Amino acid sequence: MSLSSTVRGRSQQARRRGGAAQMARMAQMALVLALGAVMAACQSPASRMQAGGPGAGGGAGADASSLSPPVARQIPKDVTVHGDTRIDPYYWLRERDNPAVMAHLQAEAAYTDRWFQRLQPLQDTLYQEMVARMAPFDEDVPVRRGAWWYAKRTIAGAQYPQYIRRAAQGPQRLDDAQAPAQVLLDLNELAKGRQFLSVSQVEPSPDGRRLLYSLDDSGYRDFQLRIRDLASGQDLPWVGERTDGAVWSADGRTVFYIRSDEARRRSQLWRHAVDGAAPDVLVFEEKDPLFNLELHATADGRWLQLVSYAKNATEVMLLPADRPDAAWRPVLARRAGQEYRVEHRNGQLYLLINDRGPDFRLVRVAMPQGAAARRGKAASPSVGAPLLQAGDLARARELLPYSETVSPERLRPFARHLVLQWRENGAVKLGVLDESGLGLGRRRPGPATVTPFAMPDPMSSAQLDEQHELNGEFDSDEVRLKYQTLLTPPTVMDYRFSDRRLQVRKQQPVLGYDPSRYASERVWATAADGTRVPVALIYAKALRGEGPRPLLLRGYGSYGLSIDHRFNAQDVSLLDRGVVLATAYVRGGGEMGRRWYLDGKLDKKMNSFTDFIASAEMLVRSGWTRPEQLIITGRSAGGLLVGAATDLRPDLFKAVVAEVPFVDVINTMLDETIPLTTEEFEEWGNPKRPADYAWMRAYSPYDNLKPGAYPAVLARAGLNDSQVPYWEPAKFVARLRSVKTDTRPVLFDINLTAGHGGASGRYDALRERARVYAFMLDQWGLAGR
Repeated sequence: MSLSSTVRGRSQQARRRGGAAQMARMAQMALVLALGAVMAACQSPASRMQAGGPGAGGGAGADASSLSPPVARQIPKDVTVHGDTRIDPYYWLRERDNPAVMAHLQAEAAYTDRWFQRLQPLQDTLYQEMVARMAPFDEDVPVRRGAWWYAKRTIAGAQYPQYIRRAAQGPQRLDDAQAPAQVLLDLNELAKGRQFLSVSQVEPSPDGRRLLYSLDDSGYRDFQLRIRDLASGQDLPWVGERTDGAVWSADGRTVFYIRSDEARRRSQLWRHAVDGAAPDVLVFEEKDPLFNLELHATADGRWLQLVSYAKNATEVMLLPADRPDAAWRPVLARRAGQEYRVEHRNGQLYLLINDRGPDFRLVRVAMPQGAAARRGKAASPSVGAPLLQAGDLARARELLPYSETVSPERLRPFARHLVLQWRENGAVKLGVLDESGLGLGRRRPGPATVTPFAMPDPMSSAQLDEQHELNGEFDSDEVRLKYQTLLTPPTVMDYRFSDRRLQVRKQQPVLGYDPSRYASERVWATAADGTRVPVALIYAKALRGEGPRPLLLRGYGSYGLSIDHRFNAQDVSLLDRGVVLATAYVRGGGEMGRRWYLDGKLDKKMNSFTDFIASAEMLVRSGWTRPEQLIITGRSAGGLLVGAATDLRPDLFKAVVAEVPFVDVINTMLDETIPLTTEEFEEWGNPKRPADYAWMRAYSPYDNLKPGAYPAVLARAGLNDSQVPYWEPAKFVARLRSVKTDTRPVLFDINLTAGHGGASGRYDALRERARVYAFMLDQWGLAGR
């Protein structure tokens, strides 16, 4: 059970990729001011105003139209591939160690700050509204693990949470909220002296004596794994460098952890003896550059799982949790296109596997005898032979057969119950499985029967926890789940198996929010090929009125991820000003099942963009909005979505907000030293292959900019982003300014001390969100409201 979701803040310092020396960075920054002055001297008087140079003035009330943005130098570089001539004039912006690059980024940040000065009162108002909706003090519903109840809480005025626990009371191990709490980890203390803080993998040992946690203070995912002694509150001397995932052995004396390589591929499994002096042991190394590793335990805690996964294949290796010296053994031999997930209960393996089609079926097979082979008796010192052969899978008991309309996603075993999460017709569903298969007059076992949970709203996102962070005990007569809708704040519920009733344990407090004032509905757009694309809408009832309204359209559409129906308390500030919020669930996501994802990746990726455009056109045609009232936004791969849609239909949108956008697709995917590149060949393609290059070239936002009028653009980035490097939006903005023929603003808002998640002390994050919403309201002409 992991107790944490990642907490992000600002970085302590802008770390240089590849471990460059601190002295070089100091020299670089010393040159920034001088080069900034040189650049300012080469700019127009209006552009010098934004940097505070000679002639600067205007103050907070300066007219943004009088400001001129920084102009990046053009240094042509031939990036021709496959005979397709491509000249990149801004390739040099990748050179982070070049002081001229840093000076340009500083100038961009200063220009954006000056542009937003006139909107400062609106930003302050939005920020105060958002803060006012937060409960000053809040504590999660505690989760029992053994003799302790664990929780996370926030304190009034503090940027970061605390991780705490209370001792279980009496023979029934009850929770007493009034009992003294032991603070295990205070992130506010860890944040002192740091401008960025990301803490994850907060995991108590099975005996409750120690705590695993990982810390990154750069924003570049440079996580250090640490172990804290909970009796003394002190960290042990050992530190695991550049880690990403860890798990305890059953006795808490051994830690397995994953290390990343220079390209941030999670490629090595190491073993650390907590109380020993022996050096850590490299147990396994994943050599295939398409694969990454992840670690977790089965729900019953009996087995540790090492999952090696690519975008189209998985291999799961198991190790007895009480025998860390045994050999890891694959469940099935690795095979291209075969994906599966594993759980264990009572000597049985449960596999969700896609061996019959793109979606998954559920099978059960007995764990083979002698599964826990000792090292030295296995096929290799650390990895043994597969536990199951093809014949074992063919003879396995099929609990849920393959279906074209039902997509199983997650299985959660308990000592006496099985809970399934699946997706059907765009909705997430949960239910209890009766695996006897003897109902309906059957004499021999057939498929399992499923009793669905009676959820309050079919347009909801009701999900099981992924790493057992909500369900800490295997021997339980209830399952805890997360529930929310577009209008319902995140809610923790317990489902009792005995009477099939749902009990609300806690709903995220949103002060002053009244859901009855708002409405939600789902509509459908029709893509050019006839595919129906779902679009969810929310709006304030009293402000809906007649005729088109300002509308914000969101999307993502990649990796098979489902963004579902999620509540966002910050959006109330837009809803209360009459804005309609819409989300298009385009192909490439997972909202409509596995095939929905496959139909929006690789050579079919263009479907994601045309689905999004079809959704926007439907909203205009149906009278929800007009192009001059329509703003689109997406983050990361969603930034690719809105960037490509803007290239294809710049006339359809008033403004675009692209957050940490993946927009320089071909150049990035040609560079295998960049994090995420090789492993994502199965998502986007490999541009070194002519066929892959052709489809990527057709949509790469940076490569498809051309002279003409464009919407207003706000592009956001973090200097230390290892997932989407800062230079992608920097180059996109520079090229867009050079080709656009209108006067609408193009802003590059770069956080020079953060990574992919931006600022994330909770108050700092709200200030960033207030700035984004102020930009949108200004473009809608609602800045005065």
